[in-house]
Amino acid sequence: EHTGTIQHWKPDLEVFTDIKIPMEYYRETLRRQAVVNPGLTFILYDEQSDTTETFYYERGIMDYVGELAGASQLTNIQFYEASAKGRDRDDKPEYKVKMQVAFLFNNEVNVLEYYHNSSFLEHGGAPDRAVKNAFVYELDKYLKNNNRYNKNESKITFADIQDSLVLVSSSFSTVTSYENQTKKAITNRFIQEAMTDFLKEQLTAYFTENPAEAGKVLDQILINKRSRESAEKQRLNIRK
Repeated sequence: EHTGTIQHWKPDLEVFTDIKIPMEYYRETLRRQAVVNPGLTFILYDEQSDTTETFYYERGIMDYVGELAGASQLTNIQFYEASAKGRDRDDKPEYKVKMQVAFLFNNEVNVLEYYHNSSFLEHGGAPDRAVKNAFVYELDKYLKNNNRYNKNESKITFADIQDSLVLVSSSFSTVTSYENQTKKAITNRFIQEAMTDFLKEQLTAYFTENPAEAGKVLDQILINKRSRESAEKQRLNIRK
């Protein structure tokens, strides 16, 4: 009744000197695969303890963002997806990229996670730069347009936004440039530009169509900003 492939592997002890891999490593790996493959069930069976764990996210990163934030949700979960076609340089081949982003704002939890071609990007790279550029640009613009800054007040930084942001992005592309052999960040210029433009457009629409949620977000970010500046000023005074 069942079809598929069963794979067995054994590490070469001359290469892998320590093969005591903790169970948490497998849990984290399968959980992350379930996050970026919505509707697919991953089952971890531990033969030693005869226990089974199941990892499943029906709506992928959208459900995952809700799980990360828990009850501390300042806004509803936003989910956007799009695809684009372009190239990193004029002399490089054209390729496709598919992008998904889910996020919400809150005042207790902050998480940023980036995935590309189903792999977790610990350092992000292009998606991380796109998120920072888009969120700072749009929120700063909204604060200015609504006269929320005090006179001569400095603009917000991404740190002020990140303090109240839970965001997960997942992208897939037919051409990928990794920062180095560890593959913890991607450097595709086109993916960064496409994701920045895509997020700016979606955030503009979100804040315009949801003024009540936008007001909550602006209040919280200004609190984060002014608290940060007050703490920095106090540290300088103590040093002096």
